[in-house]
Amino acid sequence: MLNAIRLYFGRVLARYLTKTIPYYRPFSVHDTSILRATLRPGDILLVEGNTRISKAIKYLTQSTWSHSAMYVGSIPAIANRPAVADALIEAELRQGVNAVPLSKYRQFNTRICRPVGLTDTDRQSVCNFMTHSIGKSYDLKNVTDLLRYLFPTPPVPVSLRRRMLALGSGDPTRAICSTLIAQAFQSIRYPILPKIERHTEIQQHSYAERELLHIRHYSLFAPRDFDISPYFEVVKPTLKKGFNYKDLTWARDYFSDSQTM
Repeated sequence: MLNAIRLYFGRVLARYLTKTIPYYRPFSVHDTSILRATLRPGDILLVEGNTRISKAIKYLTQSTWSHSAMYVGSIPAIANRPAVADALIEAELRQGVNAVPLSKYRQFNTRICRPVGLTDTDRQSVCNFMTHSIGKSYDLKNVTDLLRYLFPTPPVPVSLRRRMLALGSGDPTRAICSTLIAQAFQSIRYPILPKIERHTEIQQHSYAERELLHIRHYSLFAPRDFDISPYFEVVKPTLKKGFNYKDLTWARDYFSDSQTM
């Protein structure tokens, strides 16, 4: 009975938190065909987001980005799952882990983050990890995990805001899509933002300092971490396809030329 009540309130909260915020205005939108030509399997697409939960995540992480998804290419139809072309795999509060077409985010500000030096084998491994996760869902009975997002700008010190992302029952917080992606990269021991410990060793009467990396718990990762990670390259489609500022047509020049004709 108690679980049923929690599930009911969890669904109500999830519905409320995923409502869109009016007056969202994207500033830099890339055509889907341009994104498709730029993305590679294993790339991370960061999305600004326009929902109530997006606003809270952006505040807690002090970032533009509130959502992340992994591009895996085309996914064939399996059992009851339809085929998806140009698929992104994401973890979403109400739908759980799902494959969605790239066109879903054609009207949003986005950023591509690419893991550098990833081998073909490991690239396939992270894509497989995400694909095999399709169908997993966020446990809406964990109402505590959802309550933190009801207040978009809670009066929490900056040093504690990231900890709020891991608040709750201990169940992986799939509302923050980056936790699943972090698990995928940790499965092949690819770094995102590891903790760095400097270890001093004595070698033949001299001292040598070595950096040792420690894996952070996946529940502490946020979408912006792929943006600021030194191991992910920010890929801008406009520059990749070839950009020459001399080819730009400015409105002032265009109308000026029209009046002189």
